[in-house]
Amino acid sequence: MTAQHTLEPLAPERAKTMYKHEREGEVSERTLQAHHYRLVHFIRWCETEGIDNMNDLTGRKLHEFRLWRKEDGDLNAVSLRTQLETLRVFIKFCETIDAVPQDLHEKILLPTLSNDDEQREEILRTEQAEAVLEYLRRFEYASRTHVILELLWHTGIRLGSLRGIDLDDIDQEKERLRVRHRPDTETSLKNGSEGERLIALRRDVCEMLEDWIDHQRPPENDEQGREPLLTTTQGRIAGTTIRETVYKATRPCYYGDECPHDRDPDDCEGTTYGYHSRCPSSVSPHSVRRGSITHHLTEDVPEQVVSDRMNVGQDVLDKHYDKRSEEVKVEQRRGYVDQI
Repeated sequence: MTAQHTLEPLAPERAKTMYKHEREGEVSERTLQAHHYRLVHFIRWCETEGIDNMNDLTGRKLHEFRLWRKEDGDLNAVSLRTQLETLRVFIKFCETIDAVPQDLHEKILLPTLSNDDEQREEILRTEQAEAVLEYLRRFEYASRTHVILELLWHTGIRLGSLRGIDLDDIDQEKERLRVRHRPDTETSLKNGSEGERLIALRRDVCEMLEDWIDHQRPPENDEQGREPLLTTTQGRIAGTTIRETVYKATRPCYYGDECPHDRDPDDCEGTTYGYHSRCPSSVSPHSVRRGSITHHLTEDVPEQVVSDRMNVGQDVLDKHYDKRSEEVKVEQRRGYVDQI
């Protein structure tokens, strides 16, 4: 009897559901969501190829998926490697439940990254951020979209930190917000309790938050009885909603510029999750964070202040977040040297 005959039929979507249940409790909810988003593309490919049984997967077919996904998502080496790493973990799980041949995950080849690849990540540039925020301040003032983009850019916080803010975390009088690690009520921080901190806010940002709370915020509690800052009619906003909001609002055609890709704006108004991320000019919440950190550094905010405010280690800051050009850095250093 061959190994193929020992396999038990299993649909790709069902396999993904089983994988999700298996990883619950092992990884954070945010990591679980990230794996879900990446595997959605694999399920979509299976449907396109008519693969309704995980037993039918082979090394060649997984290679075909790799080529398809790279072209379909226009992915760079870093993004492609990240998605394939998740797929390898998923396929390895499927091996344990006799859904695919043993050691199939080893046939998924990962792109080799150069140092340039590791640092070549998308970023929301200052000029684009200013254009988006200018539009929101004028036409969508104190809307949920405005609150999301304004806070992400002004504070540089992570998506999960933003989602976890409650009303009582905002101190209007002292003009600051508190970021807290609350895993027992489903709003943990990436760095746990070490990520807890106070963040200073500008006066105009506090006023915008006050207007959102008083006039536009849906007055809903979450399932734990807490009062989130960002709500929908269903309660605390979902991470997927924040992510899609950022993708949508950072499209040039959204905030007033002409489409640089010669597309009809009416064709860019999809309703399914992830639709707006297909715009080559739109960026993710993490790209807003990366842009915010770079902007603060470019404006001569000391690196230690940026490190503390954005909760990012110095070594990680230098390698992954500081996107200043060498020309900018040398001119900033000149500013200090000229004063000696």
